[in-house]
Amino acid sequence: MAKPRIPVYQRLGVKTIIHASGTTTRFGGTLLLPEALAAMSEASRAFVDIDELNARAGDVLARVCGAEAGLVTSGAAAGLVLQAAACMTGVDPAEVAQLPDTTGMRNEIVIQRGQRIQYDQGYRQAGARLVEVGYPRRCASWDLESALNERTAAVAFIETPYTSPELLSLPAVAEIAHRHGLPVIVDAASTLPPKDNLRRFIREGGDMVILSGGKGVRGPQSTGILVGRKDLIEAATMNFSPNAGIGRPMKTSKEEIVGLVAALEHYDAHDEEPDMRRWRAQMQQVVDALVEIPGIRPVVEHDRHNHLIPHAVVYFDGSWRGASTPDILARLRQGDPPIYMSAGGFAGELVVDPFSLQEGEVEIVARRLYQVLTER
Repeated sequence: MAKPRIPVYQRLGVKTIIHASGTTTRFGGTLLLPEALAAMSEASRAFVDIDELNARAGDVLARVCGAEAGLVTSGAAAGLVLQAAACMTGVDPAEVAQLPDTTGMRNEIVIQRGQRIQYDQGYRQAGARLVEVGYPRRCASWDLESALNERTAAVAFIETPYTSPELLSLPAVAEIAHRHGLPVIVDAASTLPPKDNLRRFIREGGDMVILSGGKGVRGPQSTGILVGRKDLIEAATMNFSPNAGIGRPMKTSKEEIVGLVAALEHYDAHDEEPDMRRWRAQMQQVVDALVEIPGIRPVVEHDRHNHLIPHAVVYFDGSWRGASTPDILARLRQGDPPIYMSAGGFAGELVVDPFSLQEGEVEIVARRLYQVLTER
């Protein structure tokens, strides 16, 4: 008699969790699309020339994203390294080999101070030097323009939640940079859905744009979508595996490349409106379960910048006498099953993101939130 099959995570002694924090990598990212998994399985049964595969896959990325060219990277963070490298070396093989030593190269990337994030280390990993302009909550055109000089390789634009509306917009940044003959490199890793963001950042002036392949697209978690100008993608490719450039350690397998292409084509063809309606109804269910708790204000929020799909957001007012946000999050993680959520970026609010919630989990999240928020 065959032994009963033990689930893989149980065999490793790892608990499965309820992921109410969207597509956060630390909590497992997203669930791979069946279509992507099937494509990866098929790809694993043959050999190909990786240069040719990179080029043909890049054609698909470019078509879907409205760009001249594309490249599958090993995650969005690797895309940041390649953006910086491409803008510093171009297609000069000697300079490609020289990185991360940028002696004699244009090596400054100008970035608004209010857009600095921990992941912009990727730019510095390639050997670039970041030059901050403006203030944490505002930046003027002259702040940016005055920082551009003969050492500037690119201007970076980071699309991330909870930044000030008084920072320069992407079209404004692109107008200034392009007037000086400089490329704009965009980090838009976590902006899908909505699907329009596949094309928006190229449309608004980005010259190289990185998007995650393993979040909203539901491709392999370790992939990224790098699209942009043909000459810059060519330079990025020279710095990338299978070549011996700065990006060699960031290689993508043939299976990952094919899996991302399959996921992206499926995502592009998918109607996201039913998803948006379902997520809104689910988040309203969470809000309705909490609305009578004193000291909090639960609402459904959905906007273009901070909450790209409907979220349930719990704000605390001055009469709140319960646990702190970190303590609430810790109690949720200590439950059975563990629930992983995040805090927002304004005043310690709690945020429920429905993207990765599975059948029956909305009810569990609402019930456990109520229990934790009413504990004294």
